[in-house]
Amino acid sequence: MSYEGALTKMQTENGSPIQYYLVFENDFLNMNQLINKKIDISFVGFECLSCKLNKKIYRQGFCYDCFYAVPQAADWIIRPELSKAHLGQEDRDLEYEKKMQLQPHIVYLANSSNVKVGVTRKSQVPTRWIDQGAHEAIEIVEVPNRYLAGITEVALKDHVSDKTNWRKMLKNEIEDVDLSEWRSKLKAFVPDEVSDYFLDQGGETHLEFPVTGYPEKPKSLNLDRTPEYTGVLKGIKGQYLIFEDDTVFNVRANEGYKISLSVNV
Repeated sequence: MSYEGALTKMQTENGSPIQYYLVFENDFLNMNQLINKKIDISFVGFECLSCKLNKKIYRQGFCYDCFYAVPQAADWIIRPELSKAHLGQEDRDLEYEKKMQLQPHIVYLANSSNVKVGVTRKSQVPTRWIDQGAHEAIEIVEVPNRYLAGITEVALKDHVSDKTNWRKMLKNEIEDVDLSEWRSKLKAFVPDEVSDYFLDQGGETHLEFPVTGYPEKPKSLNLDRTPEYTGVLKGIKGQYLIFEDDTVFNVRANEGYKISLSVNV
């Protein structure tokens, strides 16, 4: 069986284990069903997520021109403290920015390779944690807009990491930590204007990934350097496909890359 299309991040459904779906324009694959099967991945071309043209992907699935034009790639996406829609100030598209920024946001702690702080829209819980490969997470703060979440994250970054070590995450090197204890410890560092939104209650969310074997020395598949690859899929964690030979493929990092995927049944 062969499928072809431009990559976008895998869709997920929380369960025991999490279900992963690769969605192309004309195909819909449940990736869990491909575990322990041999897969061929071939690079076909590019398809910018915005203009849909066959132009080299620059960042986040967009070609160079679109990356610097579309609101989906503005700086406030990565740095929520730069959000300005609550002030009525436009960055690239005020209507889009109001829609995305002026809704409930969660500041959370997640444990994937280590404890890290992050921000997500409330509607993206637990999807955001799944995409990061976190096996457990806890909510710290729920605020009405992205800006307040952003300044909280900035304040807490002085006391806890905001990065995931992707190699440790994929090797499943898990640190045993008490996220409730961490939440209590960090309460003192939440900005004054956010303190009323602190969540004292609420337990940890635990996530189970479909992995039958973790890599010892994960090496990343780069389609620019290796346009054709064949391997046996051993599991999925975060947005990574994990193969038997320790190769890992970050689907989200390759958004906008058009591939052909064949399954050897």
